[in-house]
Amino acid sequence: MLPAVQTDEEWDAVVPDETVMRPGAQDLCARLGLAGAPLTRFAEGSQPVYAVGDEHVLKLFPGAAARDGVVEGRVLSYLRGRLPVPTPQVRDFGPYENGWQYVLMSRLPGENLARAWDRVPQADRERLVAETGEALAELHALDPEPLRDVLGPGDWGAFLDRQTAGAVERQRTRGLPEAWLEQIPDFLASVALPRAPRGSLLHTEVMREHLLVAPDGAGWRLSGLFDFEPAMLGDRAYDFVAVGLFVTRGDPRLMARLARSYGRTFEPSVLMAYTLLHVYSNLPWYMRELGAPAEGTLTELAETWFGTAAAD
Repeated sequence: MLPAVQTDEEWDAVVPDETVMRPGAQDLCARLGLAGAPLTRFAEGSQPVYAVGDEHVLKLFPGAAARDGVVEGRVLSYLRGRLPVPTPQVRDFGPYENGWQYVLMSRLPGENLARAWDRVPQADRERLVAETGEALAELHALDPEPLRDVLGPGDWGAFLDRQTAGAVERQRTRGLPEAWLEQIPDFLASVALPRAPRGSLLHTEVMREHLLVAPDGAGWRLSGLFDFEPAMLGDRAYDFVAVGLFVTRGDPRLMARLARSYGRTFEPSVLMAYTLLHVYSNLPWYMRELGAPAEGTLTELAETWFGTAAAD
């Protein structure tokens, strides 16, 4: 029912088009024993994702992203019941047709934290970031060996070399001004990153948009963590890039609270280096989101985004 999607052009033509996607999703649901269940497509996310009734979520991965579907299915299956925050329970996953992969999972309760944030009292915000730190600590403490066959990058040092080699051009294509671009090589050379860390299971995109929350009698609590398709094995500090940018969002008090619950802090320079090396790095976007001076140093920016000093 779904056509092959292997190129950017095919992606743009097929994935946004509900006249193509919905019949395929309906056909797959029928094969999975959910014929006739109402389908509601979520607006967010790069992959097509549907609520299937009130209890299930169906996530589809075109052939160009088929490996991500395998990763998500394997990682969620492994994580079941292992974290203090709920993660989706896999009902089924595997290949569909024409290179597509799917994951059928349980639907988590709660509201997206990014949408709820402005209504959450400060005390509950601190509780939520503390719960996020606790969940990350548990995630990073898990034995990643059962997932090593499906998760990259394999050689962390080689990954750092590749990302370093492309760091300046990556930001140039995103529109970073020259005054910042020219700082990148010396800054990266000044930060010592582990080339062979104890490999931790990384989510890589822990952000408000991927956290669910719900109020209870004691306030707001985390009710879910989802979207594990970009999971990796590597240095646990790498996970704190998205945390600092999209959970604590440059608030030193919240970062300090999260670090206490996690059990340790990371040097802002290390997190800035990983920000530049992250596979989805986009400094101009982060600057627009969090604010940054027209001129300054990457060291100053690291303290602004990832520091905890002002919370002491």
